[in-house]
Amino acid sequence: MNNKQVSSQLNQLADLMELKGENPFKVNAYRKAARAVENSRQALDELEKGPEELPGVGKGTAAAIQEIMNTGTLEALQNLLEELPTGLPELMKIPGLGPKSIHVLYRDLGVKNMEELENVLTEGEVRKLPGFGEKKEKKILEGILRMKERPARFLLIHALPVAETLEKRLMEHPDVQRVKPAGSLRRMKETVKDIDLVVATERPTAVGEWIVSMPEVKEVINHGETKVSVVVGMGIDIQVDFRLVEPRHFITALLHFTGSTEHNVRIRQRAKEFGWKVNEYGIVDSENERELTFTEEKEVYQQLQCPFVIPELREDRGEMDVPGERLPQVLQEGDIRGDLHMHTRWSDGSASVKEMALAAQKRGYEYIAITDHSKSLKVAGGLKEDDLKRQREEIDAVNEELDGITVLAGIEMDILPDGRLDFSDQVLSELDLVIASVHSSFRQSRDRMTRRILNAIENPFVHIIAHPTGRLINRRDPYEVDLDRIFEAAAETKTILELNANPNRLDLSDVNLKKAKEAYGIHFSINTDAHAPEMFSFIRLGISTARRGWLEPEDVVNTYSLEALRKRLKAIRNA
Repeated sequence: MNNKQVSSQLNQLADLMELKGENPFKVNAYRKAARAVENSRQALDELEKGPEELPGVGKGTAAAIQEIMNTGTLEALQNLLEELPTGLPELMKIPGLGPKSIHVLYRDLGVKNMEELENVLTEGEVRKLPGFGEKKEKKILEGILRMKERPARFLLIHALPVAETLEKRLMEHPDVQRVKPAGSLRRMKETVKDIDLVVATERPTAVGEWIVSMPEVKEVINHGETKVSVVVGMGIDIQVDFRLVEPRHFITALLHFTGSTEHNVRIRQRAKEFGWKVNEYGIVDSENERELTFTEEKEVYQQLQCPFVIPELREDRGEMDVPGERLPQVLQEGDIRGDLHMHTRWSDGSASVKEMALAAQKRGYEYIAITDHSKSLKVAGGLKEDDLKRQREEIDAVNEELDGITVLAGIEMDILPDGRLDFSDQVLSELDLVIASVHSSFRQSRDRMTRRILNAIENPFVHIIAHPTGRLINRRDPYEVDLDRIFEAAAETKTILELNANPNRLDLSDVNLKKAKEAYGIHFSINTDAHAPEMFSFIRLGISTARRGWLEPEDVVNTYSLEALRKRLKAIRNA
């Protein structure tokens, strides 16, 4: 168990204790211990005297920490999860409603879930409680409404493992010949409503019966001969549509159900020029009364005398209007030679500098940049100037010890609300790489937010602007900012813009990437913003988003060799 995992369980225990109404001093002790664990720059198992070595951790909380480290869980936490109504912790997802307030609602009004909370709110009962009032009642109602208005779409990171697991399982069935995901998931859109799987089989009835009998199936929506729709519970409850087709129709069905609708229209228009009709079962040459079938999708495009379009580009954004040689060179995961944005235990990460370097080396990377948070982001344990010097010593030691990978010393520096940067130019000049980003005051006016980011772009020591629009998919809209002014300034100063591959961000979006590249000639870095070694795998999502944005290897600076990257970073300071 790493520090962040232990801290998470301690915080969860404190929340549930507060929901139950337990002694606030005891609750605060667990919260204090959670902060101490998360902010520790040493792994818990590296502490010579154990958890009690951490500031603010006493015997009781030290025993809880040790229990989590030994068993992976906490008995007190499990007991509370069983004791409290299952719908009660869900109420903490409502904006502006914390565990203390939920406890009062539970104690005084018997509220145990969202439905019961809505009832007492509409009946005007909540405003009568001490510490609530009409204003807070209205705020809670607005929070519930915002939750309900969120699109019923799932992050790609949550849907992909479901689709891939089902694909593998179906391929083990003796009557299944081929399986492929389709729809928006195959196009790697950032969110999906459901999952489509195209299944080639000569025995659709048998396969359909097997699908509806899977233990993960929670609801059968439709059970037909060619389409089976179910809701599965596999980490998320999501609808899966299985399209059962004859093997000879598999490729055209895959093309059809991959979409998008607009791209399919262009395919049909192209076929019409040859006097053909296209449907999910193939291309029909009516004049010669024959059906054309295929073994690979490339053959369909060849038949239509079109360049092959990878799934990520099938959005009718110009892919059918350019010659094949002008379609973007496909960016591959193997093109990435390093990651330039990550965090360690020096701020809010869970691993050491060396552990991150070893994990990157295992992926075949040539270099990484350690970019922990700067001092103003205290909630993430941001580094002060002295911390940076001590971290640099650790980075130098790792570089001396490890062969085949280079660790660059960097920082993710806050752009403060007034536009100032968190460190002086003198401090920044001593670093290999400087990322600047916004982490606060998201509701500033468009002009003020734009000027704030421009201040960072215009600073010669800033190399990269991270997650430039600040969005969190399905949770927080992008802040108001004039992206054209940002793109124009970045192009003039040679500043790199980040495509943050964290599945909650994917920022810049595909649409903004395409615009920034084509209209302004900007360069990008695709970074995972990893807070743990396993998060390096997010690069897959960044690559897919980059493809959707028409990026090529030459557009992405972390496809460069270390020598070429250093030259590119130097060019920014000399711009």
